[in-house]
Amino acid sequence: MTAAQNHHGSGTAAQMTRFDDIYRRPDPRSYFRVLGALDYQTPHHAQGVFRRLLGSAGFPGGFDGPAGRDGAPRAPVLDICCSYGINAALLNHDVTFAELHAHYTSPHAAGLTVPELIERDRAYYAARRRADAVPVVGLDIAAPAVAYGRAVGLLDAAFAENLEAAPPSPALYQATRGIRLITVTGGASFLSARTFQPLLEGRQEPPWVAAFVLRTGSYRDVAEGLARFGMATEKDTTRTYPQRRFTDVDEQHYAVAAVAAAGDDPRGKEDDGHFHTALHLTRPAAQAAARPLRDLLRAP
Repeated sequence: MTAAQNHHGSGTAAQMTRFDDIYRRPDPRSYFRVLGALDYQTPHHAQGVFRRLLGSAGFPGGFDGPAGRDGAPRAPVLDICCSYGINAALLNHDVTFAELHAHYTSPHAAGLTVPELIERDRAYYAARRRADAVPVVGLDIAAPAVAYGRAVGLLDAAFAENLEAAPPSPALYQATRGIRLITVTGGASFLSARTFQPLLEGRQEPPWVAAFVLRTGSYRDVAEGLARFGMATEKDTTRTYPQRRFTDVDEQHYAVAAVAAAGDDPRGKEDDGHFHTALHLTRPAAQAAARPLRDLLRAP
């Protein structure tokens, strides 16, 4: 699990463009400049989906305001491969992904030092904080990225750990005991059940897991691992979500072949120049049976 892998897909690494360097920076200006040039847009699509899931009637401990049922504090969300806290910014603030791109690629932003940018961003997000904001725990192996998300107030807790390689630290384990939703918008193809298993063990009410998964890869290992906890994974078959443009023709050829090999149709999607993702939602089997994913995603 690496932030650097969040955006280049799955398969043979030599066939994919790597973006490792943008996650080693102390702030997200390179992230938005580099990925913006490729029309990267998954967090934009995820913003509405995640808000809809949190507000759905079937969500465990469902929320309809700044506090949970009976006035209890809202349970936290865990964002895996969170990088700079972009999903948290979009979930909890009145801001769009396009506005964030403009915010971080402006001439004014380019002239700021890192401490100046952090100070500006604290005020920027504080002024746009939603009344229904939820605590967000961030997990990513890119320490500079999660440190930024924590410094500007996007992440209530942040951990630079790799659960594919080692069990969670006691602090991470404790911080994730109350989570009700796990989100993934990048890196799902590089995650296995090893990342999720220690987060679910010993839980009477396991959290939902919502992941945007590149169509070039498989989510089977994660789904089968979560099934051992009595959870069912549904794939949204009604639509796909553009992720980013290909960097060159070789990358496109790889993606088209990989999608076709997986049994999906690349026509009108990868054929047209973009990676595409599909939404997968994992819930306790009884909840999945009671209300299908298509009903959760239906506009109010």
